[in-house]
Parts: sequence; structure tokens; C-alpha cells
Amino acid sequence: MNPNMTSMAAMRSFRRDPSVVGRRLPPGTVRRILGVARPYRRDLGFFLLLVVGSSLIGVVTPLLAGDIVNRIASLDGTSGDIVRIALFIAGLAVVDAAISLATRWYSARIGEGVIYDLRSRVFAHVQRMPVAFFTRTQTGALVSRLNNDVVGAQQAFTSTLSGVVSNVIGLVLTAGVMLTLSWQITLLSLVLVPLFVLPARRIGGRLQEITRESYELNASMNATMTERFNVAGALLVKLFGRPDAEERSFSARAARVRDIGVLSAMYGRFFFTALTLVAALATALVYGLGGYLAFTGSLSPGDVVALALLLSRLYGPLTALANVRVDVMSAMVSFDRVFEVLDLPPMIREAEDAVPVPAGDRSIEFDAVSFSYPSAQDVSLPSLEEVSLPEHGGPVDVLHDVSFRVEPGQLVALVGQSGAGKTTIASLVSRLYDVTGGAVRVGGIDVRQATLASLRDTIGVVSQDAHLFHDTMRNNLLYARPEATEEELWAALDGAHIADLVRTLPDGLDTVVGDRGYRLSGGEKQRLAIARVLLKAPGIVILDEATAHLDSESEAAVQRALDAALSGRTSLVIAHRLSTVRSADQILVVDDGRIVESGTHAELLALGGRYADLYRTQFADGGARPVRVA
Repeated sequence: MNPNMTSMAAMRSFRRDPSVVGRRLPPGTVRRILGVARPYRRDLGFFLLLVVGSSLIGVVTPLLAGDIVNRIASLDGTSGDIVRIALFIAGLAVVDAAISLATRWYSARIGEGVIYDLRSRVFAHVQRMPVAFFTRTQTGALVSRLNNDVVGAQQAFTSTLSGVVSNVIGLVLTAGVMLTLSWQITLLSLVLVPLFVLPARRIGGRLQEITRESYELNASMNATMTERFNVAGALLVKLFGRPDAEERSFSARAARVRDIGVLSAMYGRFFFTALTLVAALATALVYGLGGYLAFTGSLSPGDVVALALLLSRLYGPLTALANVRVDVMSAMVSFDRVFEVLDLPPMIREAEDAVPVPAGDRSIEFDAVSFSYPSAQDVSLPSLEEVSLPEHGGPVDVLHDVSFRVEPGQLVALVGQSGAGKTTIASLVSRLYDVTGGAVRVGGIDVRQATLASLRDTIGVVSQDAHLFHDTMRNNLLYARPEATEEELWAALDGAHIADLVRTLPDGLDTVVGDRGYRLSGGEKQRLAIARVLLKAPGIVILDEATAHLDSESEAAVQRALDAALSGRTSLVIAHRLSTVRSADQILVVDDGRIVESGTHAELLALGGRYADLYRTQFADGGARPVRVA
């Protein structure tokens, strides 16, 4: 066994956190791990057979070398016999090399297969989680489950399993053969093991501490870079004049990581040097005591050589198995952390008897709806939140007995102060959340009984801050309908009143919009989002303050695009600027989770209630310019 590889394996083992041994794993974890391995059971069988074969060759080769020495020393046999044994040793070396390649192939096949299976399952599962899950979960922690923990789980079948099997078999075979050759030398050689293992354990504790600190610092730096390198974060740093402070903070953490890297390198060198020194001392012991026994006739010269060669295969397994419980538990904990995410059930699930939303009916109905946002324990995991504090009390009702109906083709507006519950009402229509009381119906079907695919096809949403992927305009549009033709793309752009702008761009539809669409102005981004909805061609459109924070010119351009988006469709519009909803078929005034007024613009002004107060407040200075919504 290569001493350098042995020392590195030992170093990795000692640097793992020994506290994982005390972690209580949920019942059935081992059974579930075996379930993950089931598709690869045949490959695992061949893999373990190859490991056993390599261990056997490792023991047989020193014995054959000892036989050659004995024949040379006693001049027993012919030179042809020695050549044949040497050729057999060479043949075993070739076979061992082939086994090594085959073992690596099976290891990679099993390991990469497990990574693929777990990553695919976790990604697919996370995609089905509700919006509430993402509002609480730290993105970096979730990505870590898909990367670090999945790789750690994969090592259970490759590094850990093969290491334990090969080390146990190698240790038993090597120690057994050495005891048959000379029990005295074998026992004295084992006495030297504590000279390496005990100091290694003490230094391993320190190594584990600085490794944990290094992981935390690297995670912190990654989080900092993720936040500061996106457009919004970079803009905030520049606006507040903080680049120097950010640089000092980052440099301090990077300097500590540098220092830890130097320490880790020195500890790694210590492991290698200590193992090499102990092996050298043990080899000297074998030659010294073995030579004495050979002169007294108690041991043959070939046995001395065989013992020295076998000794090099004894310390590696002993060292690796010293922390085998930590290795095994580390792999099992990684599996447990992956299973923890997979076991978190999505709150929004499709009913077994779900039916599609009827094609002809595009009505929306709220029937005595009450709603409270779910608690953290219902939607997330404490381990996925950087700051997770216990919640007191219980879920607080956000909506109270909300009832209204939007007929097909009607435009209904929701108005009211921020925090009144307007966006929550809109979120219930597209089933981003489920009601806690009452029912929301689309096309006469309770959304909880509708298929998710038909609900998504029926409803299109344009939010206040429409998200665009860091991709081309073409791909951002095709996200709504991948099979759309070039003519349909341009028709949607024409309808959104942005086609002329796209035609002036050097790359046209292949222009990259930048992170979250920051290469476009606010109005341009909103119109591209409207074009995406037009391409989808839903029967129901929800606008969540789509013209908020736009200047008058951009607002007018977006409103013209909205005219096309809303034409002939059932529309639910959340508006902060009352000027945008003057021509709505019905206006609902939301206050503290309740609908307190409803009617047309003229009716509500004549009523002189909450809506009239809001309208007078907005137009008191004459600065707000009414913009028509068709």
C-alpha cells in the first residue's frame, strides 16, 4: 500500500467530526440506504469481490518473494524455478493492476449513479415545495444538500464501504500470515501502533476543529459573494459607499482560511512523516529481530523478507480502522440529511382524483375564504435556515371570510393599503398556498381538486417585480411555451409593445437580459414579462401591481401592453395606483384581510367610504395622472 495514500486516508478519517458518532439516526435509515443501493447490487457484488481479490494478492506476493529468498539462500531448486516464481509475481502484479482499474470503474459507476439518483430526487422534490418553503429556506443550505451531503452519501458505497471491507480483509489476512511466520515479531510490531495512533488522535481533534472553522468561513465567503455579486447586492454596496468595508471583511476571513490551509498542510505532513517513521522503525525491528532469529535457525531468511513486506500492509488498515465508526457514521449522517429533505412533504399536492379546469369556464370564486400562513415546522427544516427561532403563539389569520366572484371576461381590481391581504388573495387563486377555510374555485372547480398542470395553464401572472432568468429573451419567452414558433414569439412581443425595441437590438431575440433582467429598464422588463404571458395565452390573468414603481412614460407603455394581455380574459388586478383601475368592472376594497367595500369606481366614490378616502389621498395634490385600463 502506498504510504502517502495511507496517510491521506488516515488524515481524512481523523479530521471528521467525531460528534457524529453520538447522533441518533431515525429508525430505518440503514434500510433506506440499502434501498438506494438496490439498483446497483450486482455492481456492488462485483466491486466487493474485486476488493477481496486485491487483498489476497497483497498477501500472496510477499510470501512468494520470501520463497524466492529462501531458494536463493539455500540453493534449493533451479534457476528456472526462481524465474517461474518471479514471473508468477509479475503476473499477479498485472492482475492486481487490472483489478485496480476494474475496481475504480465499478466505484465510479456506483458512486456517480448514486449521486445522480439522489440529486435528481432531491431536485424534483424541492421543485414541488410551496412558495412558503423558499421564503424560509436559506438557498446556500439547500444547495449544500444537493452537493456536499449527496457526495458524502455517495462515499458510503465507494470510499467507506470499500475501505472497511479491504482494510478488514487485509488486516485479518496480513496479521494471520505474520503470526504463522513469527508471532514474536508480529506482536512487537503491533506495540509500535500506539506511537502513531494516539498522537494522531490528539492532533486529529485539533485538525477537526480548524477544518470545521474552515468550512464555516468558506460557507460565509460563498454567501457573501452570492449576495454581493448579484446586481442588487452590488448596487447596494455602491450606493452606500461600502466597497472598502466589504473588502476588509472578506479579506479577514480569506486570511484566516489561508492560515488554516497552512496548518492543515503541516498536519498532513505530520501524518505522512509519523506513519513513515513508525513503519521504518517497525521494519528495522523486523530485520533486527528477524535476522537474529534467522541466525539461530528459528526463522528462514525468506520469512524475514516476507514479514518486512507484509508489515507495510499492516499499519495502513490498522490506522484506517482506528476511526471506522466516525467514517461510517459520517456517511450515514449525510444520507440522513438528504432523507430529511426528501421526507418533508410538499404542502401543495395534487389530489388523487384531481380533474382539469373546464376549458370554457374562466370564472373565479372565493367562498367564505379564511387563510393563515403556515408555521415553519409545516413548510421548512431548522437545518435549512441560517437563523431559526422558535415561533410563539400560532398561525395568525390573514384573511377573514372573503367572498366574491369574478365572471368570465370581467376585470376585478383589489385595492387597499399595503399588508391588507391583496397579494395573499391572488396567491390563493393560482394555489401558491391552500386556504385554511372555505374554498377558492376556478371554472367552478375547487383549486384543491384541479390538476396542477391545468391550473398553471389556465392562469398567467405578471408580478410587480417580474423575474427573468439570466438567459436570452428568446429562452425567457419560451419558458412559457417551449413549442412556440418564431411567428408566435414576435406576435407576443408585438402585443406587449416591445417588438420594435427588440428589433433594434444587435442580437434581437438572442440578447441576454442579464441577472434578473437588470440589463433592461423596469418598463422593458415588465413588457417582456407581459409578452411571456401573452405567449402562454391563459384564460385568467393576475396582475400584482404590475405598474408600480414605473415612471409615467413607462407606465403608459406597460398599460398599453396590459390592454392586449387583458383583452377577452378574466382579470384579477392588484393596484396601488387607483388611476389604473378606474374602468374595472368591479373594485374590491381590502382592509385587514376583509373585503370592506365593493362596486364600480363611480359607485365607491359616491359611497364616500374607504375607497373614496384612498382616492382623495392619491389625487389631493393633482400629481397622479389617471391611466386607463381596458
